[in-house]
Amino acid sequence: MDKRTLDKINKFTRRPLTEEEVYVFPAILCDNDIDRDGERFSDGALEALKELFIGRTGIFDHKAAAANQAARIFDTQLIEDPSRTTKDGRPYKFLRGEAYMVRTGENRDLIAEIDGGIKKEVSISCSAAERRCSVCGADRSRGGCAHVNGRTYAGKLCHTVLDRITDAYEWSFVAVPAQVSAGVTKTFSSGEEHPAPAYSEDIAEELRRDIRRLAYFSGGRTASDAAGLAAKELSCQELIRLKKSYEALAEKAGAGVQLAPEEEEKPVPEQFRLR
Repeated sequence: MDKRTLDKINKFTRRPLTEEEVYVFPAILCDNDIDRDGERFSDGALEALKELFIGRTGIFDHKAAAANQAARIFDTQLIEDPSRTTKDGRPYKFLRGEAYMVRTGENRDLIAEIDGGIKKEVSISCSAAERRCSVCGADRSRGGCAHVNGRTYAGKLCHTVLDRITDAYEWSFVAVPAQVSAGVTKTFSSGEEHPAPAYSEDIAEELRRDIRRLAYFSGGRTASDAAGLAAKELSCQELIRLKKSYEALAEKAGAGVQLAPEEEEKPVPEQFRLR
């Protein structure tokens, strides 16, 4: 670890820490691709999050308790990956955070799980004041338009663009993130209720896969098979509610780091892994 990195970390400490005292790892926080909710961050939103996430705490499953704090972001980078594009053909960008933990006896197992690739999925919580239709630009926070997420209009895939980020709250280790590459949980600053978006079948199938995996965490292969049958004919809104119930069961079972053999994920590109 170079002195510059250590100096950035020590901006957040009450006393200067040494290299031996800290554990440093990168985490992909979010990106500009269309996620499972049919939403994406604008480039301006990613730029705002790049600044706002410096100093933010890393926790588990978005449970905001002091005892749940595990790490802190001390630096961020907005990176463009020339090897891939987004679902709607734009250059792919992702926000990477550099995080640190103070090495203790209590977090030794967590560090081993990060190094071993067990703890790798990350989700963020932030506030977006604007939700624009990608087709016509209408603000869906203020009534929206007739365009439907997941449908194609004049060759353009309809989705919701999140913009005007007002705050970044925290980032969490989670079992199954909402965003395919990184995972995003979003809250909105307007306080208004928004109409439920429509979803493409691809998004619905991703939700069904998540439900099968989460059911396996809490009840094994039989539960996973039963959940798959139950989810087969559900709408996306029903799938989301069912997924949340299985998330709670998986958390209660304490098995959120397993994968069913038949649901083993495909290898993830190195730039999207926690190290």
